[in-house]
Amino acid sequence: MTARPANAHQARLLKLLRDGGPNSRAQLGDQVDLSRSKLAVEVDRLLETGLVVADGLAASRGGRRSHNIRLNPGLRFLGVDIGATSVDVAVTNAELEILGHINQPMDVREGPVAVFEQVLSMAAKLRVSGLAEGFDGAGIGVPGPVRFPEGVPVAPPIMPGWDGFPVREALSQELGCPVMVDNDVNLMALGEQHAGVARTVADFLCVKIGTGIGCGIVVGGGVHRGTTGSAGDIGHIQAVPDGRPCACGNRGCLEAHFSGAALARDATEAAQQGRSPELAARLETNGALSAADVAAAAAAGDATALDLIREGGTRTGQVIAGLVSFFNPGLVVIGGGVTGLGHTLLAAIRTQVYRQSLPLATGNLPIVLGELGPTAGVIGAARLISDHLFSPA
Repeated sequence: MTARPANAHQARLLKLLRDGGPNSRAQLGDQVDLSRSKLAVEVDRLLETGLVVADGLAASRGGRRSHNIRLNPGLRFLGVDIGATSVDVAVTNAELEILGHINQPMDVREGPVAVFEQVLSMAAKLRVSGLAEGFDGAGIGVPGPVRFPEGVPVAPPIMPGWDGFPVREALSQELGCPVMVDNDVNLMALGEQHAGVARTVADFLCVKIGTGIGCGIVVGGGVHRGTTGSAGDIGHIQAVPDGRPCACGNRGCLEAHFSGAALARDATEAAQQGRSPELAARLETNGALSAADVAAAAAAGDATALDLIREGGTRTGQVIAGLVSFFNPGLVVIGGGVTGLGHTLLAAIRTQVYRQSLPLATGNLPIVLGELGPTAGVIGAARLISDHLFSPA
């Protein structure tokens, strides 16, 4: 894909077609502030670029029938969501529908070279399966702060060897297409905004609880990244004064007391101390415990597992309550691998937020689990690169 929209009107039309699917000229005209003649000029120019194509006649609205147009069905975006312990790679069309999706385990601590060898291998598998001859653009999410304009991770606490690595430049050369890079939680927020639970909300928080904890902040429909790209790093807000040491070098951070890694550690301790026969049995069988084991034990009625989840949800809720009082969002979305803990976790978070924040901020505030699960990040990654490519050069 070499063409880009020539102006803001064309960019608006492309994003309307991406978000709403094929549409008629007449219906597009209802959504943009353009005269019929100006709209016809901009649509014809987009048709000439090949970014959009004719798609038959629209349903009659009386009088002469309008023609449908749609984004070029041959456009392909690559979405990559790198987590701490796994990576998701997907191919989408221009309307961000997932055409193929691969998930593989991976340790981000192996470093960028090893991780991107795996990512490129997964992308190649999707390509040779016939889903894409090549990619028109790629979006990449990484589990740490990103200096957004350059696409470079900055001092990520759980990503040794990644500080300053030129992710955007390196992958653009390997893939032969434009690449955009962002924090993985921001991409989860974009995914839920595009196709999930946040479709109709302009101001919301998207909290990802996985190996670490982060928060995507969406303001007026756009992601707020902060001056240096570290906005939303809520896992390193102090939750317990003089608490446990954290990977960031401080003590008492939320992430040190409740995250996938912290929950696994606490569950292992409970099993070894004989406080949970269910967790002890799982530890003996598997050799290690994970958040999924805690979820399974809780589902079986294990009191210790339920207490671990409730305690973690309460601590998380305390931090989110402060964010709600400060930001006054219209929605809070909870996502990430630890959401397998389900409604026990959600109930503890809700109870704490509703108890601690002022009624004016929480009176009509939904706190919900994300709808998209592991596909939120790859959809958000495709949304990120499409936002870039569907903007004037």
